[in-house]
Amino acid sequence: MRKKKILLKGLGASAGIATGKVRLILDPSHNSKMRKGDILVAPITNPLFTPAIIKASAIITDLGGALSHSAVVARELGIPAIVGTQKATKVLKDNMLITIDGKKGIIYAKTK
Repeated sequence: MRKKKILLKGLGASAGIATGKVRLILDPSHNSKMRKGDILVAPITNPLFTPAIIKASAIITDLGGALSHSAVVARELGIPAIVGTQKATKVLKDNMLITIDGKKGIIYAKTK
């Protein structure tokens, strides 16, 4: 069995596993870039990110903690979330295929 490549770690803020394409949304004015099933990657979220969040299969942020907007909304929606990665918006690129473990707080490269 091949070992999964770990790309990043953060705080597991909402349990679950999700695989999908990275969609970098650095500002809520770019919410329209989001497609259903994408994994939202943002510096941090607030209510202005709602149009992107409702399409997301998971959320990853650079900042935030267990009570941050991203974490609370992800738990309410029942989707995985990892917050506080410090550098997700720098390491992850649009259209990368990744898997996240929202309980362990680990982001893996998705291999074919």
